[in-house]
Amino acid sequence: MSTIAFYDQHSQEFFESTVNADVSELYQAFVAQLPANAHVLDAGCGSGRDSKAFIQLGFNVTAIDASADLAKAASHYIGQHVTVCTFEEIDTSLVFDGIWACASLLHVEASALPNTFALLANTLVDGGVFYCSFKYGNQERTHNGRFFADADESRLQQWIQQTDLVIKHTWVTTDVRPNRGNEKWLNAILIKTLK
Repeated sequence: MSTIAFYDQHSQEFFESTVNADVSELYQAFVAQLPANAHVLDAGCGSGRDSKAFIQLGFNVTAIDASADLAKAASHYIGQHVTVCTFEEIDTSLVFDGIWACASLLHVEASALPNTFALLANTLVDGGVFYCSFKYGNQERTHNGRFFADADESRLQQWIQQTDLVIKHTWVTTDVRPNRGNEKWLNAILIKTLK
């Protein structure tokens, strides 16, 4: 079963387990880099939790997810349309001040991530901010029906070295969901360098 099929099949369960997770601390470093009324891409929005938070902060949000069932649940939750597409299918004519990819790029194979980062970076304004998070590690694995590419600081650096993105800073957090405290996450703020 593919990762997308997993999310389609378990969309309600996933929605319920993530929609109320308090990740507001993660927003701070991202939001601090954004202009007022920024246009934000929520890349792999899942339940729509973060899209809703950004809308409430006054940002214009475009949300995408590869799972049609999750996109439907998120659309209902945030009160606006969520586009069903993969990262590779993103409308490259769109331009964003910020990209939020919370626990979503980790489902892309490591060999494809340099291209995915480059593709997404091309939709960012110069000086734009890109947040991403990965489970901390340096392996690729399938767990409970989903594919994961884990990342540490050096892997992330390798993936973005052919893009216009630079790492501003990284930090490691624990999972905020119940009984997940031993899971570590790599968080990163990337900036698109001025041409």
